[in-house]
Amino acid sequence: MPELPEVEVVRRGLAAHVTDRRLRSVEVLHPRAVRRHLPGPVDFTSRLVDRHVDTVSRRGKYLWISLDDGEALLAHLGMSGQLLVQPAGAPDEKHLRIRFTFADDGPELRFVDQRTFGGFSLDDLAEVDGTPVPAMIAHIARDPMDPRFSLPATVAALRRKRTELKRALLDQSLVSGIGNIYADEALWRAKLHWARPTDKLSAARATEVLTMATEVMAEALGQGGTSFDALYVNVNGQSGYFDRSLAVYGQEGLPCPRCGRPVRREPFMNRSSFSCPRCQPRPRATPSSP
Repeated sequence: MPELPEVEVVRRGLAAHVTDRRLRSVEVLHPRAVRRHLPGPVDFTSRLVDRHVDTVSRRGKYLWISLDDGEALLAHLGMSGQLLVQPAGAPDEKHLRIRFTFADDGPELRFVDQRTFGGFSLDDLAEVDGTPVPAMIAHIARDPMDPRFSLPATVAALRRKRTELKRALLDQSLVSGIGNIYADEALWRAKLHWARPTDKLSAARATEVLTMATEVMAEALGQGGTSFDALYVNVNGQSGYFDRSLAVYGQEGLPCPRCGRPVRREPFMNRSSFSCPRCQPRPRATPSSP
């Protein structure tokens, strides 16, 4: 699933192409693409006719288009969703699910999704800590690239949790935008194993790993994000290339860039976690109380 850098790349592309334009029509070609919009496809399309696009925003992995009258068009890319800007009349993509056309007869916005895990919904904007966000994602925390993100407050919240460090980094109600890829990369940079207990972590170490997560995501953003296949692309259909800079994620058996030991893969939450056995030793088990 795309993480913060990949979604931000898409947001920037969308902002450049759809801001201050007026929708003419919306065509839903697969009902699953709007399954999160409970009133259904007909309601979805009818409510978007002649709506003005104000801004394109993001929080964590969620992206939305703010419309007039205080509503938002909330998008989630899922595993394979793509938002593409295409000339009007260009041939349809094989897995085209929604087509948005505009009153100026300019380029269309198309939602393409091979696996149909992503989708759109309409939602009211709600004020959360002074920031308008769609009500459905009001529980999502600020991400490290948000100007109003508080590192000290997030460090304190992380250390109050009684869980494994990587689980905390993936908790979108604690800090948003970090997924499996950038959590592994941040933990490698901070020389911390994913199973370190959060309540045993010093404030300095918690600050370090969150800082490393911010840094690695900023670097990935500068390279267009991480693309392992043709499913993640920006609005022009181009792939990111940060996968060439990954230190441990997906690098099982290859030498750690820091010490040369083979990178290990461990089961984690029905997925995998990658780390260096020398740089990131597993924490010692804490004896249970009698």
